[in-house]
Amino acid sequence: MTIFTTNRHFRRRYNQIFQHSPLAANVFLLLTELASERGDVRLESPFPEAEIQRLMAARFSDPRAYQLEGGP
Repeated sequence: MTIFTTNRHFRRRYNQIFQHSPLAANVFLLLTELASERGDVRLESPFPEAEIQRLMAARFSDPRAYQLEGGP
């Protein structure tokens, strides 16, 4: 298992999304963290929307706040 580290391209894309929708930017961050090396995200739940909501609540104390180090 590899640790996800952000690069300049990711931070730029995250910032673009964050300007329009902070919640969407954090869903993007969560899915990126969950993705395999090939970019696949597998959720075993029959209701992936509910699973993503549960993961968002567990991962972020405030899902609408800026989550990358260094601030916006």
